[in-house]
Amino acid sequence: MKEIKFIINLDGIITSEELFLLIAKYFNIQDPIIEELNKETILGNIPFIESFIRKVTILGKLFVSKISDLLEKVELQQKLFEFVQKHSAQCAIVTENLECWCNKLIKRLNCDFFCSESEVENDQVVRLVKILRKEQVVEDYQNKGYQTVFIGNGNSDLEAMRIADISIAAGLIQSPSKSVLQVSDYLILNEETLCRQLSLLL
Repeated sequence: MKEIKFIINLDGIITSEELFLLIAKYFNIQDPIIEELNKETILGNIPFIESFIRKVTILGKLFVSKISDLLEKVELQQKLFEFVQKHSAQCAIVTENLECWCNKLIKRLNCDFFCSESEVENDQVVRLVKILRKEQVVEDYQNKGYQTVFIGNGNSDLEAMRIADISIAAGLIQSPSKSVLQVSDYLILNEETLCRQLSLLL
């Protein structure tokens, strides 16, 4: 039997809120474009890469160190966080957010972690270097012989969920996108049920 790897989207599944919105709110970025981009991207009305680049352009002017400090303390879904800690060897976290923003949160989660990369100068993002393709993470684990279980909610998770061995649409803080529902094996709407289902798959 193949060893299992749970690949879990960070925003709105591990975390109790969307990180782009949290950053904008905390630093009082009064830009309705961010919230609109977030909503429309999840719904699949705006291509993920276009949305991501526009949001990073807006928030990249903020100090990287301050964002990193903020995200280190972000509220997590406690039961799911405990599951990841208990089964860290079987878990990987994915996010399109930047490594320089998430570096302290990565240490807190203490499992495999994949994110986008950027070039930083004077404590600010000056250039995107790599935008994470979540489906590539799934493919890499499959090529290593793992059975992959992807837990996602938004349109940026679609391709990863399409190719994963098992896909779970998780509506913990918002409804999953219609595109994700079409490729999911399970729809789970609360944290406790999600943890129970993951335990059954071990």
